[in-house]
Amino acid sequence: LSILLSLLLPAHTARSPDCGGILTPSGLRYLAEVSKPHAESVLRKDLMAPPAPAPSPASPSRNQITSVKVDKFSLTLIPDAGMRLSIEVDLGITSAPSTTKEMRLSILADLHVDMNPEGNLELVTSDCKPTLEEVQSTEETDRSAPHKSSGSDVDKQINVEKICLEVSKLLLFPNERLMSLAAPFPITPSCQVQYLPLAAPMYSEQGIIISLQTTFQVAGTAIPLPVSPVPFSMPEPARSSPSHLILAFSEHFYISLFSALEQSGALNVSLLSSLTTATLAERITQMGSLFQEDLPVVLQAVPRSSPHVVLEEDKAIVKLFLTAQIGAGSSPFQSFLSVNVDVTARLHLSVADTRMIISVAAVEDIELSLATSDVGPILAALLEELFLPTVREEVPAQINKVLRQGVSLPHIAGFTYTDVNITIHKDYVLIPCNLQLEAR
Repeated sequence: LSILLSLLLPAHTARSPDCGGILTPSGLRYLAEVSKPHAESVLRKDLMAPPAPAPSPASPSRNQITSVKVDKFSLTLIPDAGMRLSIEVDLGITSAPSTTKEMRLSILADLHVDMNPEGNLELVTSDCKPTLEEVQSTEETDRSAPHKSSGSDVDKQINVEKICLEVSKLLLFPNERLMSLAAPFPITPSCQVQYLPLAAPMYSEQGIIISLQTTFQVAGTAIPLPVSPVPFSMPEPARSSPSHLILAFSEHFYISLFSALEQSGALNVSLLSSLTTATLAERITQMGSLFQEDLPVVLQAVPRSSPHVVLEEDKAIVKLFLTAQIGAGSSPFQSFLSVNVDVTARLHLSVADTRMIISVAAVEDIELSLATSDVGPILAALLEELFLPTVREEVPAQINKVLRQGVSLPHIAGFTYTDVNITIHKDYVLIPCNLQLEAR
């Protein structure tokens, strides 16, 4: 048996994706747009650093870069390979005594995202070609027609090789931001979610595809979750999407989320009924001998098995399987009935900033059945008459209180999501959205 178990174990612990995202070509264009001022700031700092002091007063002054303007900054997708970064920078250069000329620095770099040994994604430069050209500044010549600069002092002053070594820093999502993708995020005080990249992204015509596996932690410890019967793969849109980013979450993701909440104790709820022991005694005669004073009736519900989530077209359903101890008093709590409560409810999904807000929207079905009784047999109809209103109203309210902070979506630091459109399909949820750089 132990040999069989050891053979089965790797199959159950194998990592497989349960969610992911596609950064589209329009998302890349947006990242280039917001990176342009950042790139100009970095280049200005690097290129306009004061020159080293001349060795003697007699030495001629060096060329001084007096202006740096990023004229073009683009990021395009290369399917099956990565991204191409193209930058054109106009430089104003003054040399003694008062001669000013213009140069153009062009940088063409190939980038891709790799996974490092620590399991984090990082931006890597695979190729970089810098060129420095002098722009003719006479009025008769079109300014946009540069010609190759001779081996001037400017070439020596601008360390183009250094710029190429650090070209990825010109983008606004350097590796610190990419690492933030795998940070743990709180759901409840004791439950956290973490999205772990499974491999380096893939590059298709639709965009950059990242597969993620969700892990949930309870009190700092990763918990075992139900095994997905079918590995999840990112559904690629049939045509190019106008959205910057498309996030996708499998049905298994939602099952795991509710399973983690159950294991963390977040779904253990206390439901206060409008009934009291005295009003119950009018319907259940044996109640009178149990309680001498009139006390509020409370239902203490705990899951008896993991919740289940089903995704259908335009519809998300959660099924909760609870056992409610019905009793009164606080210390000690005295239970007199035990009832199995099965609730089927619609889930409503929305997004706020970088969080998915999940709420129980409408109860579709409730089944109550008597498990044990200290007050004799009770007809099913009476059980429903007494406790169904409390369950119908209080279970969604208590679950929504647990979920009100939302569940953090995979995101990188400094960006939030706007123009969100959620569509629920059979077995998965698609969330197309746009990126929004947060104001500093």
